[in-house]
Amino acid sequence: SVSTVISLLLESLTSSCHATVPNMLNVHLVPHTHDDVGWLKTVDQYFYGGRNDIQHAGVQYILDSVVGQLLQNPERRFIYVETAFFYRWWKNQPPSMQKAVRQLVDQGRLEFVNGGWCMSDEATTHYSAVIDQMTLGLRFLNDTFGPCGRPRVAWHIDPFGHAREHASMFAQMGYDGFFFGRLDYQDRTNRIRTLEQELLWRASESLEPPYADLFTGILPNGYNPPKGFCWDQSCDDAPIMDDPDLEDYNVDDVVQRFAAAANSQAMAYKTKHIIMTMGSDFQYENANLWYKNLDKLIRYVNTRQANGSQINVLYSTPSCYLQELHRANLTWTLKTDDFFPYADDAHNFWTGYFTSRPALKRYERVSNGRLQTCNQLEVLGGPSSRKGPFGAGDSETLREAMAVAQHHDAVSGTEKQHVANDYARRLANGWQHCQVLYSHLQHEVSVKTKIWIEEYFFNRVCVCVCVCVCQFVRATFDPATGLLDSLTNLETQQTISSFLFPFLNLFISLYLLIPETLHLSPPLSFLHLFHDLFLSLPLPPSAPLSLLPQTPELQEVRQQFGPWVSQVIRLHSNSKALEMEWTVGPVPIADGLGKEVITRLDSSIASSGVFYTDSNGREVLRRKKDFRPTWDLRQTEPVAGNYYPINSRAYIKDDKDQLTVVTDRSQGGSSIHDGSLEIMLHRRLLHDDWRGVGEPLNEMSGVFPLGLVVRGRLLLSLTPPALAADAHRPLAQENVLQPLLSFTEGGPPPGSLLEFSGLQAALPPAVHLLTLSQWGQDSLLIRLEHQFQTKESKEHSVPFTVNLQVYTQYTHICTWEPLGTHIHTLFPSQSIINLFMVILTPMQIRTFILRVAPRR
Repeated sequence: SVSTVISLLLESLTSSCHATVPNMLNVHLVPHTHDDVGWLKTVDQYFYGGRNDIQHAGVQYILDSVVGQLLQNPERRFIYVETAFFYRWWKNQPPSMQKAVRQLVDQGRLEFVNGGWCMSDEATTHYSAVIDQMTLGLRFLNDTFGPCGRPRVAWHIDPFGHAREHASMFAQMGYDGFFFGRLDYQDRTNRIRTLEQELLWRASESLEPPYADLFTGILPNGYNPPKGFCWDQSCDDAPIMDDPDLEDYNVDDVVQRFAAAANSQAMAYKTKHIIMTMGSDFQYENANLWYKNLDKLIRYVNTRQANGSQINVLYSTPSCYLQELHRANLTWTLKTDDFFPYADDAHNFWTGYFTSRPALKRYERVSNGRLQTCNQLEVLGGPSSRKGPFGAGDSETLREAMAVAQHHDAVSGTEKQHVANDYARRLANGWQHCQVLYSHLQHEVSVKTKIWIEEYFFNRVCVCVCVCVCQFVRATFDPATGLLDSLTNLETQQTISSFLFPFLNLFISLYLLIPETLHLSPPLSFLHLFHDLFLSLPLPPSAPLSLLPQTPELQEVRQQFGPWVSQVIRLHSNSKALEMEWTVGPVPIADGLGKEVITRLDSSIASSGVFYTDSNGREVLRRKKDFRPTWDLRQTEPVAGNYYPINSRAYIKDDKDQLTVVTDRSQGGSSIHDGSLEIMLHRRLLHDDWRGVGEPLNEMSGVFPLGLVVRGRLLLSLTPPALAADAHRPLAQENVLQPLLSFTEGGPPPGSLLEFSGLQAALPPAVHLLTLSQWGQDSLLIRLEHQFQTKESKEHSVPFTVNLQVYTQYTHICTWEPLGTHIHTLFPSQSIINLFMVILTPMQIRTFILRVAPRR
């Protein structure tokens, strides 16, 4: 039963934790390694230890060494995070080693934390892709190690800011706590003063507490050991030399310094328990160095208790530490916003990466949609879609590539260029495997139509655009400037215009970066960072507007701002949104200046310094210029310090009007002026940021030798605030999950089915089929979500009951299992009415395994 499993887990956790000492300061030492799934080297190079001329790191050797050291001493502990690496290592181990590792896991000596395929970025990832990568990693751990392999703690020690939606997902997945290392320097200073580095994060306004409540801890040293106590082969700190006959005997000095560090850290936390992360990037390749010194540290510090010392040191894990905090039975501060933006000092805001590598960000977003299509086609096509005349096809290759791409140095754009190229290559390979699968499915539909659709599959779709008048929206342009002058919703008769900024409405602008050689402070913008030392230069159209002939389908206006910046504005006859397609690049650098290109939409809306951005594509958070909800901000960067991640939408509003912008990828944006929304489209920079990458963000390729050219689109929606969510929720979902177009020669064969749906009936507008994928030979994974948050829609922000009966080649449904207690699911589970009736409340995600039998 569920209660029995939980009881066994708690009993196992309690028995594996070392005893603490009441009324003493208990120092929990957590040995760990942080293994980026790509950053300075590719995933493969990191695993095998290749390209050590770039960085000395080999994950396979880390795992070899750690396991060997754990087997030598049952007192030792270790935690591991990145399942992408552990899976590779595991499948290469002999049965005897696998048996030994299972024993370590069962005994709690090796503990998995987080457990996803990677440690995902929190600013630039879409929630559906995060769920998929977590599912991939957690399923492997569950299948391999059972309940003892279940991670109980989320561990995001390196991402550059933390999203509320991530905390909500972790809480719904059943994690007991969440630990991270990075937060704004002002926020940390304030929390140290008020003893609020450990808190309760209420991560959803829609889900009823405690479903999205998550205990959250901020680690004291990022994810590094205290200064002077790093004993990896990559460190310079002196080992513990405990032979008193030697001149360099230093036990007394080490114990004294450690006691000072522990007591200092304890002053910033509430309980008699503190945590120390003993490890860092790619450490423990020679684990003997670490463990030999940690063994001595524990022994010599604890020996001093006989002389009155009040410090007790022990090997521990985040789960054991969290257990002691729970036993303390204290009241914790409640947080309801997020941890963006992140700055590590007054002039270094990590907000530029919200836009860095815009082409890769778009490729990742499109690949997410293609993966969902591939998953569904694999289900609908059955086994025959995976093997046939075109070879072997699958969704797994793209699934793993997408999981790697969620890493906090992947889609974030904070990796070296050759690593970014490798992420893109992996995605392309995944597309090819899905292409084979789709070709088999089309072959099954009609054996006569044996068409290899390479020319037109996915990214080679030729669209012929025509022009017409739209019945829902009217856009007018200033004939003198060529800029968009007003926007009207013809259904509601709303109009917003350029009353406030007549020359800056809907325009392209530059942040022109002043070169470092001028010796000005603060420094420049970089790969991760964004600075305010710039000249803001609006770019008016350099040529007259081009208005193409109208047709009943679409009206199109083209704006040319210069040889490397253009924009096309479209009104589709069947759409209530205005489309703005931008093309930027190659960004010129002959003047020696890096540049950041933004588009700014200035309107007559009285926004009063308030704007709204989404969190990972789901719930929307309120933002206010120069303000943080939990501390008094001292603003040092008026632009960069007000930038936030926009994953799918942002908006401004007043009592009458709401202007919503839906993006096609993750981007950075803000509202620097009242009535204004600005979004950064592209960046090209000429200096490294001294944050480890060692190269500037200056993207070029064989296709674009003069600099990257990027194209994208924004969708603008003007509505009354009360009706806005009814428009932007489905619009954003449609933009993420665009239909897959394919082509065949000639007309359809006689008797072809021209319309098909995998559902017996359409889902309500508030309900979305988030996941439909093959789970096992006779089972399917299905996720349903309510895509509206509470109170944002009178019609849709209410519970819905749906009857989901999937129409596939399977006709006999054996069982319908809600996964409310499984590690790879999102819950809470609620009652099921009858067999297939499912209740969904606002922002709720529910997961099921559908056991099926094939058609006979």
